[in-house]
Amino acid sequence: MTEKELTKKIVDYFETNIFQNHIKASLNTHSKLKSYNINPIVVKYLSKVLEDKYSPEGVAKALFYPRVLGTSINTSFGTRIQSMFVELDIASGSLIKGMDIEFFDKIDNRKKWCQLKSGPNTINSEDVKPLVRKFTNTINLARTNKAFVGINNTDFIVGVLYGESSELSMHYKLIDKTHPVIIGRDFWHRITGFPNFYDGLVLALHKCINNLDTNDFIVKGCESLTDEIRRSPLFRF
Repeated sequence: MTEKELTKKIVDYFETNIFQNHIKASLNTHSKLKSYNINPIVVKYLSKVLEDKYSPEGVAKALFYPRVLGTSINTSFGTRIQSMFVELDIASGSLIKGMDIEFFDKIDNRKKWCQLKSGPNTINSEDVKPLVRKFTNTINLARTNKAFVGINNTDFIVGVLYGESSELSMHYKLIDKTHPVIIGRDFWHRITGFPNFYDGLVLALHKCINNLDTNDFIVKGCESLTDEIRRSPLFRF
């Protein structure tokens, strides 16, 4: 498969499974009051912040905006990316617990077991020791059972999808002392074999996004939720 063909497949996957799914979920799920667990104190305060009063519009914005512009799209991105690598035959799903994908590194030609992360600041300090321990235990088990010949620490990696090495948090840098944290251009080069794949993919995705017909789904979804809130016995305005 050529670089251009692979780029197109990934862009098409993003458009269908991430962008369009997010739009559909925003209109069909997140615009429904039953999809929220409501903190009545916080939502009243946020309504005041957004609309300078406690109103159906303010409550709807307080619920809808964080879900649609934050939690929903980030969750979709994280869950679909792992599937994308496998479905597009870029990598294999890993049979080792705690690893997301397996692939042959196109730079050093060694097999890599990889845990995927979205960006350079997507783990907390409490995630570091469990992740390193998981890697270490897996390697020790493999060596004990002689399941893998010549396996070493650098074969178990964290793959970070976007960003630069200089942007990696201290938590990732701690992991990198034991197991490589491969980020952005380097990661995409290793998994696809194309040195400039990352930059071309980013440009192609930007073009796709610019051409998306979002059709004011944010406004429509929020208005639908506002109407339901206005009729709901849960609120008194």
